[in-house]
Amino acid sequence: MVRQRYIMHVDMDAFFASVEQLDHPEYRGKPVIVGGLSGRGVVSTCSYEARKFGVHSAMPMATARRLCPQAIYVQGRYDRYTEISREIRGIFREFSPVVEPLSIDEAFLDLTGMEALAGDVYALGPRIKQVIREKTGLTASVGLAPNKFLAKLASDLRKPDGLVIIRPEEAAAFIGPLPVGRIFGLGQKSVGALEKMGIRTIGQLAGCDPRILRSLLGKNAEEIRDRARGLDSRPVVPDEQRKSLGKENTFPVDLVGPETCLGALWDLCQQVGWRLRCAGLSGCTVTLKVKTAGFQLLTRSRTVEEPVCQDEALMEQIRLLARQLPWTQPVRLLGVSVSHLVDGGSQSLAVEDARQEKRNRALDALKQRFGEDIIRKGWNQGETRLAREREKR
Repeated sequence: MVRQRYIMHVDMDAFFASVEQLDHPEYRGKPVIVGGLSGRGVVSTCSYEARKFGVHSAMPMATARRLCPQAIYVQGRYDRYTEISREIRGIFREFSPVVEPLSIDEAFLDLTGMEALAGDVYALGPRIKQVIREKTGLTASVGLAPNKFLAKLASDLRKPDGLVIIRPEEAAAFIGPLPVGRIFGLGQKSVGALEKMGIRTIGQLAGCDPRILRSLLGKNAEEIRDRARGLDSRPVVPDEQRKSLGKENTFPVDLVGPETCLGALWDLCQQVGWRLRCAGLSGCTVTLKVKTAGFQLLTRSRTVEEPVCQDEALMEQIRLLARQLPWTQPVRLLGVSVSHLVDGGSQSLAVEDARQEKRNRALDALKQRFGEDIIRKGWNQGETRLAREREKR
């Protein structure tokens, strides 16, 4: 006999904006938009009051200001959001030992087998919403269903503060009338192609000839058809190991010339190095990301034998990667990331590396006490010349 699965998806409502309204009572009931406030900033999150004006996440901030000039615009406070996210994840652990975080404000919980403890598993839906509200003052939308696809779809149907339960015997009838665009993984182009063929609902997609779907959706056709039939065998994966850690920056004014870009990259390396050391991690692959003013995206990566986490070691790899690029166009965005992560720091025994590590430990202690922005090492353009001399030796 196949055991009944119970999967819950919890998604905080307009998380960043809701935290701002929680901390600032004068913001409540008003449109609040959180994101980068520079000319090239984008919307991270907006309150439901702002969404009525057509504002949404990832929208250029300039567009949001045109649509909703009366909104309250807030620079994100990510330390505060992370603090509340940790509290919410602690609540998740009270309901299930198997939690798969998807982002800072949402997660899957596997409740399979919890009926022995909870009795009615479906009663855990309203219960977790109540506990989150009591402990944080925030609302969450919850979907509870036999699998991850249905649970995530359910949590999105009645936002904000929603609760939707899809029982196994009701799944096909429940999702059948919904538009095909509700299936995660279907882009606008695919939805348009399906609608041109008269396939507008999930039920119609579920009954579609697989050969037609393959001609429209390619290699993903079988997976999409399974979703339309309410099928999804993916497990909830607890605490999936982080695959990479990085930081990128879009600049208010385009950067011109390699030396200017190297200075900005040094700043990013310090931020990434700090985050690695705080997490007790180091990595073997360093990646440089560049987006030009003409929106051309360039990436270069290097894999080293010895994992790195010190700012200077990261910058050395970034500098080598930067030499592979032409730098003939102004630069709009730069990014630095580290992947193939391992526990612990660099194991180098070189004297200079030891000095750098000791210096960084002292600076890290200041950042831990006063915040990351309390101190930043300056960029010396002579570093480039010195590094080239070391290579020649």
